[in-house]
Amino acid sequence: MKIVDVRAYPTSFRVPKERQVSLGIGTMTKRDCVMVKVTTEDGLVGWGESHHARSPGSIGHLINTTLKGFVLGMDASDTTGIWAKIYKFQLGSHGMGAATAMAMSGLDQALWDIKGKATGWPLYKLLGGSNKPVPAYAGGISLGYQPPEALVAEAEPMVEMGYRALKLRIGDTVANDIARMTAVRRRFGDSIAILTDANTGYSVADARAVMPAMDELGIGWLEEPFPAHDHRSYALARTFGRTPLAAGENHYTRFEFHRVIEDGNITILQPDLSKSGGITEVQRIAAAASMWKLPVHPHSSMTGVNHAVSIAFLASIDNGGYFEADLSLANKFRDELGSEPWRIGPDGCVRPLDRPGIGVEIDEKFLEAHPVIEGPGYV
Repeated sequence: MKIVDVRAYPTSFRVPKERQVSLGIGTMTKRDCVMVKVTTEDGLVGWGESHHARSPGSIGHLINTTLKGFVLGMDASDTTGIWAKIYKFQLGSHGMGAATAMAMSGLDQALWDIKGKATGWPLYKLLGGSNKPVPAYAGGISLGYQPPEALVAEAEPMVEMGYRALKLRIGDTVANDIARMTAVRRRFGDSIAILTDANTGYSVADARAVMPAMDELGIGWLEEPFPAHDHRSYALARTFGRTPLAAGENHYTRFEFHRVIEDGNITILQPDLSKSGGITEVQRIAAAASMWKLPVHPHSSMTGVNHAVSIAFLASIDNGGYFEADLSLANKFRDELGSEPWRIGPDGCVRPLDRPGIGVEIDEKFLEAHPVIEGPGYV
């Protein structure tokens, strides 16, 4: 199963103005992704997703030039060896750390897809898991800034669909954030878990002001109040209340999670399988977390490939938590790029796909019809 070709497809689409969502990092005007295709001499093809990093063309170029050169001719089943080679010659020695971690994540996923297709096994089984229910929360790029009554109206059909947990976007003003959280709690009571994500939009003073209200409302976690590297602020915020702090989508590889785990301030870990180094690396992160009895709730990226990978991964570890279901309107990467990646059940859970490999079939014509649109996706 020697690798004979690697190709990245950076791709984009505009978001209509009426469906743009405002978050702590800006207003979304387009969506990007980077799909990675690996082909072997046997004719097997694997697909993976690398996060776009707000610079999809750059991530794609890194894969199509540097990473491709490292792995051509290697055995596609040697995921550990390929990861180690990229680490030695690029990630660990020549900079571009975050970009390389994201680029190699999609490549790694594609290799696992090939292994599943070669054996006929679905990904969850390759990883040692079972086809078990995985709890899901309604999130993704949705439930953004809006008046409390509009937020409740957006959440109602999600609850009717079966979701038993919702993630609200905060990081606006403390007063507005508390009003939104309160409205959702009053509408749905204690039967729905409420999670929050500040998208790095808080100051330490904001966190100090908001966390007592979160404790009173029974909020499940406060996600990324600060940037990933701001360890001191996380240490301070831990003392402001009982609500657990969550982070991880902007931490790369086990080497960055090492400090997070040992510091003990962030107790909800959220590595993204399209950002943190791929399936091979997030297995290591989850194993390290399990030693400290910490749960792993992966952050979801753009496409159904990442979503299917995340569900299969959660079904294979003993400290898995929620799957982040992207319910944003008009997500072509979820609805048109590939086959259906997941479906919510009446129990509020999803299940891993049972097809060989990752289990999502990719429409290459979609990639041709949606070339990359350079520039940031949030303004």
